[in-house]
Amino acid sequence: MIYLRLFWEFCKIGLFSVGGGLATIPFLQDLSARTGWFTAGDLADMIAVSESTPGPIGVNMSTYVGFTCGGPLGAVVGVLGLITPSILVILLVSLFLKKFRESKTVDGIFQGLRPASTALITAAGISVALIALFRDAPEGAAGVAKLGVYWPTVLVAVVVFACMRLPKLKDLHPILYIAGAALVGVIWKL
Repeated sequence: MIYLRLFWEFCKIGLFSVGGGLATIPFLQDLSARTGWFTAGDLADMIAVSESTPGPIGVNMSTYVGFTCGGPLGAVVGVLGLITPSILVILLVSLFLKKFRESKTVDGIFQGLRPASTALITAAGISVALIALFRDAPEGAAGVAKLGVYWPTVLVAVVVFACMRLPKLKDLHPILYIAGAALVGVIWKL
């Protein structure tokens, strides 16, 4: 039953997350809240790893969630669920490509999708920043966890920003900054 649910949940994400991998993040947040398959911290880690590794972020994340919920078969089912809507839409569009190219309705639909995609990606960026910058602090006197600034993230951001402003370092390839930040994250977790 878990495989059918994985396929269905990721099929919905693949169908409605127009705008690329970052547009899947709000849907993944909703999936986390509804299913409990992963936490907000897990999502932040998945985003960090997915952005640092080759491949589309949505596919990487569906693989991770599918694997944690259903092992290797769950990983395959999650990915198939995510990509099935895209494959079906591409097949449908290819059948009517000439007609779609000249359609004002289709052009209007794509014009309307642009702001929606922008909003989804912006919301995802804000939520990722909030997850990265603010983590649960140790419990206070009343036994309630407080939301606190996660200083390692702030420190890495400040160092990377400063390095990008230095004349000798600003021309380095972005992958070096990503690799350096990933290394700091690994060392910090040890």
